[in-house]
Amino acid sequence: MRGFFYFYIMNAQQLNQRKYDILQTFWGHSEFRDFQEEVIDSIIAGRDTLALLPTGGGKSLCYQLPALMLEGTCIVISPLLALMRDQVIQLKNIGIEAEYLSSELEENEEENIFLNCKNGITKLLYISPERIINQNFIKNIEEISVSFIAVDEAHCVSEWGQDFRPGYQKISLFRRDFKQVPCLALTATATPKVLEQIKLKLELKNPSVFHKSFRRNNLNIYHTEISDKYTRILEYLQYHPNSGIIYTQTRKEAEEMAYFLRKNNLKNVDFFHAGLPAKEKHRKQNIWLQSDQEVLVATNAFGMGIDKDNVRFVIHLSPPASIENYYQEIGRAGRDGGDSDTLLCWNEQELENFDKILMNQVPDKKSFINITSYLYSIFQIGDLDSSYATFELNISRIQNFTKNSTACIKNVLNFLHNQEIIFFKNQKTRSGLELIIQPEELDLLPKKDSWFVENLLRSIPGIHQHKVLFSEAAVSQKMGTEASVLKERLQEIHRKGIINYTDGAGATIKFLKPRNDRTLTYEYWPLFEVIQKNKLLKWEEMKYFIRDENFCKMKLILAYFGEKDLKNCGKCSVCQNQKEMIFGSNIDKCIIKILKSHPSGIEEISVKLQHYSKQKILESIIDLLDSGTIKMHDFRTYCLA
Repeated sequence: MRGFFYFYIMNAQQLNQRKYDILQTFWGHSEFRDFQEEVIDSIIAGRDTLALLPTGGGKSLCYQLPALMLEGTCIVISPLLALMRDQVIQLKNIGIEAEYLSSELEENEEENIFLNCKNGITKLLYISPERIINQNFIKNIEEISVSFIAVDEAHCVSEWGQDFRPGYQKISLFRRDFKQVPCLALTATATPKVLEQIKLKLELKNPSVFHKSFRRNNLNIYHTEISDKYTRILEYLQYHPNSGIIYTQTRKEAEEMAYFLRKNNLKNVDFFHAGLPAKEKHRKQNIWLQSDQEVLVATNAFGMGIDKDNVRFVIHLSPPASIENYYQEIGRAGRDGGDSDTLLCWNEQELENFDKILMNQVPDKKSFINITSYLYSIFQIGDLDSSYATFELNISRIQNFTKNSTACIKNVLNFLHNQEIIFFKNQKTRSGLELIIQPEELDLLPKKDSWFVENLLRSIPGIHQHKVLFSEAAVSQKMGTEASVLKERLQEIHRKGIINYTDGAGATIKFLKPRNDRTLTYEYWPLFEVIQKNKLLKWEEMKYFIRDENFCKMKLILAYFGEKDLKNCGKCSVCQNQKEMIFGSNIDKCIIKILKSHPSGIEEISVKLQHYSKQKILESIIDLLDSGTIKMHDFRTYCLA
């Protein structure tokens, strides 16, 4: 018995050493972050595990490292293709065999991935939640040795989470085919209610739960109620030549803000959003990742899965839609533990405007039914009928008939898309083209049309066999014509039934399930209503968080995520103002301390004293001038007398 026990201890020691060797070899670290090791040990021991690790807590390592230690392939379920792609590239760069499955892969590429998994070469296979009902995937996964299942962004399983994804509901069914395979659920932002739903809906059996505190002691949380946001941000950047992120609500705002800052002599500033070509996005992202001074002005899609330690500030041009989103975004600052700023700019007018926008995009039951019914009717799909064609969608046509706003219609379309009832595309992609008639029928067409189709066959190989994705700009160059002229001709012969052409620049829709008005009314409407109420509730909570001047900002965040026994951070704008009220104003001392270092103007002083209003700083400067403590250095700056 003693010999067995000694052998077990030796194995445990060897296992532990191997864990640290892998950490050092592939990631270059000698120590784990909080809870990482405990989560990894739980998975290696074969237990279902739930880990709530805030942004920057190193969630991905919790499944990547045990995947290397265990036999077989780890299946990673992730909600975003871009996130999967980035992680696979990062893993391959450090020598780890990882792959992802997506609809953009060719059939032979997919088969090679499955073959590598079956042969035990691929250690991590990333898939979307929708992939688990794909018949080809199900057939192949039966021949693969699965080490464990990792569910990233697990809050998506709950309709009370901020990014509900119906595909996540099917994971529990998928798991039933792998009863002995442990499951690791990971999330960075989840309330106690969402955590309970994760356990329930993923059918986690007596899970080990690891919950790291959301407290970030190195973050200075500042809120500024201000009208002239551009000037405020410019002043901040002029005195903080560091790497950071400025978040905006729209692509247009991202471009305009970057242009404004460049115009004011800030050279290390660029913009980033989903509308950029892939090559351009990678270029901008790489410059930012490798710099300690580059600033990216970006929409909130930027930052997921990107590991950059030296982000010294995160600025919000406008408030995010929820505390979850806000915390996730500010969590991208100071991952190296260094002191970092987060600045949220807001004013009452935009809060009221966002109220109206939210209300404007939420239809009542009657409008929901009108939109969904008309959507099927315009493409002549009757109740219980189906269609497998891809249709071009004119949203203004639905708007004219239903009298609902564009935002309201898009909200319903996105919901139907998320429920996998339709496939709705509203972003620019490559166009699609397929020849409907047989090539031998070309001679029966008018000469003008037959000549044009022959040119298409030469310029876009394969369209007589299947649908081919192409770029109008590239084909028009080959054919020696303008892209707009080519598009007009394609639309013309599409109407004649010669080709099937889908314009990549326009919205398209494909119906994935037969029409069922009863299900839409009695099953999907109640779910839609819950999700909309949740959005409105989260916005109300965010408004309270922004406006409140009585409670520590970090304390409010921690309470929101269910933490107790809370202490004030002592650093946020509210804590600083409360110190001033209790101990008296020390603004004069702060200004004198700054001027001891070097002469400064009011802009620099106000940037360094974030929690004081510019007006209050100006009043204090006037008092210090009157008392002779400080004097004018030149017409713009002050110094000690």
